[in-house]
Amino acid sequence: MDSPEGKPQTQERLIGDLRLVIENAEELLKNTDQYTSVLYQNARAKLALALSAATEELARFEDDQLNRMIEATNAADAPNAAPSGEARILRAFN
Repeated sequence: MDSPEGKPQTQERLIGDLRLVIENAEELLKNTDQYTSVLYQNARAKLALALSAATEELARFEDDQLNRMIEATNAADAPNAAPSGEARILRAFN
């Protein structure tokens, strides 16, 4: 089982791998346009559907990762949060 320290790296690697698969699938679809047989067209249609689903999933993963980063930043900043702009400026000079 992954440790909490390894989890962000694993998620980043998963996102990178998914991006690569999507890029390769898009390239494959682009390069197989000239094949008109029913088998190729059916395979291309299935690949296009899977590519669409993978693209949506990638967007969800990236949104989740961004939200986790924002939450972590807010949590780290919470102990130092100042109620006003003036308090923030004064804290910067202490």
